[in-house]
Amino acid sequence: MYSQITSNKRKTWLLIIIFLAVVLGIGYLYDYLYGYGSGGLIFAAVIALVMALTGYYSGDKLALAVSGAKPVTREQNAYLWRLVENLCISQGLPMPRLHIIQDSAINAFATGRDPKHASVAVTTGALEKLENEELEGVLAHELSHVKNYDIRVMTIVIVLVGIVALVSDWMLRMHVFGLGGHRGGRDRGVHPLFLVVGIILMVLAPLIAQLIKLAVSRRREYLADASGALMTRYPEGLARALQKIGAQKQPMLRANEATAHLYIANPFGSTRKWLTQAFSTHPPIEERVKILRQMA
Repeated sequence: MYSQITSNKRKTWLLIIIFLAVVLGIGYLYDYLYGYGSGGLIFAAVIALVMALTGYYSGDKLALAVSGAKPVTREQNAYLWRLVENLCISQGLPMPRLHIIQDSAINAFATGRDPKHASVAVTTGALEKLENEELEGVLAHELSHVKNYDIRVMTIVIVLVGIVALVSDWMLRMHVFGLGGHRGGRDRGVHPLFLVVGIILMVLAPLIAQLIKLAVSRRREYLADASGALMTRYPEGLARALQKIGAQKQPMLRANEATAHLYIANPFGSTRKWLTQAFSTHPPIEERVKILRQMA
């Protein structure tokens, strides 16, 4: 379990380093073709950062509202409260705010920028259909997202995606309308082949950024699985829960693209086509179960 955790952390940061290289490469291309220096890249970074920070500090409230999650107290659901409380005590984590989603599908998610501002939401389907060890595995997975500061990591990734998308869009518009700085590509006699490569990169850069974002998100899911298994010392519980989630066909009633990445598994069930699943923020459940059972 420890080696799996180390491997996932290493791969996550390797992807982020690659992401930074893509951003810097786009910035260099922007300067070379249009001669605006680093000003455009810095401006894009500021816009992306402001947008990401807004989501970082208020995104949890939005996610809970969109999902229809309702807060629950110890008195209202002592069973759920005790499970989460015991896991938090074992890890030295503060007790998160607990919420329940009225939905027969099995699912759960955690949100919040740090352990002191965390919330965990669980569907009624998870409470009714999962055995004690299975539900504990799901809750441990979600608490692992909180403990590993995954919201913070994904905020960094979202900033990088925003920078790439903005700069690529500006470059395409400037090329189409013939705009450029006094040191622009035309004035400097840029080779036509380089221009062609540059245009291809402008078009592909946002797609590359999204693919890296998906890869980072999937690595964080593997990391949360491993950390959750370490938290409960029983990987089989989470593995069985994931199998039950994978077997259900109906999507969640309030499944939403904006919050889909937060859930322990894709909230759209098996209703999505293979192409959409290929671009999912979640790794295949079969692969997650296989890795968990190798830890046992």
